Amino acid sequence: MMGSFLERLRAGDILVADGATGTNYQKMGIEIGVPPEEWVFDQPENVLALHRAFVDAGADIILTCSFGGTRLRMRDSKYADRAPELNRRAAELARQAAATRAGVLVAGSMGPTGALMEPFGELTRADAVNAYAEQAAALAEGGVDLLLLETFFALDEAQAAIEGVKRACALPLVVSFSYDQGTRTMMGLRPSQVVEAIAPLGIATIGANCGKSLDAMEQIVAEMAAQKTGLPLWIKPNAGLPKGIPPAYDTTPAEMADYATRYVKAGARIVGGCCGSTPAHVAAIARAVHGRDNAA
Repeated sequence: MMGSFLERLRAGDILVADGATGTNYQKMGIEIGVPPEEWVFDQPENVLALHRAFVDAGADIILTCSFGGTRLRMRDSKYADRAPELNRRAAELARQAAATRAGVLVAGSMGPTGALMEPFGELTRADAVNAYAEQAAALAEGGVDLLLLETFFALDEAQAAIEGVKRACALPLVVSFSYDQGTRTMMGLRPSQVVEAIAPLGIATIGANCGKSLDAMEQIVAEMAAQKTGLPLWIKPNAGLPKGIPPAYDTTPAEMADYATRYVKAGARIVGGCCGSTPAHVAAIARAVHGRDNAA
């Protein structure tokens, strides 16, 4: 199970991605309201510890702690003027953890800016393109193997983000939308509509993450696979829906693993977990899809 991300996809490998960042940091003591990205500078030992826990659990791909790392999303952070440096450091920490087991890949995580684009909001296309180009360049400099645009819900922002990434580097790009309305995004898009718009843009993989339920995600996988684009599918559902404060998730590792195998049978090539998913969830997924205790 060695080689680059694209080589492993071409070889037909099934890859296991890691689990949640924010909800696991909450268990590690991050205060409510603190952006997880700030731990890259403030608590790097905890960032490393979570990365290593996912590597030990059998993850083939770990995500950098940079989901909210665009300059636009960081404007209220105490590190607003250090966005490129923070992204580079996030990549370096993940790279350090990945080195503890041969073949582990690092994906540079990039989430939405948190603003709506014109005419629905004040975010211009040019500003979005520039923000994602800056973030992608910094993550590439930090040593990531691939880039991931995740939890998107609007086509216009995703398209601007793709343009920015491609302007900055030539790394493989995964684009993953969140269908938090069941089988539609917050903007009302169905998986087939997203695939139709995004698949032709020169990306390596398309997928879905977060979402409402494991059953809904199974429907999403089926609808995306039915489009027959030839693109591998990246699937990372939540471990159920959050309950209480701090949020608790009740989907067991065994349940996540069972659904992961169903997603693979339906056409997924990369499976993992999103909010609420712990190293135990990832270990169960790795056992289920790799047939052994971990991917080593």
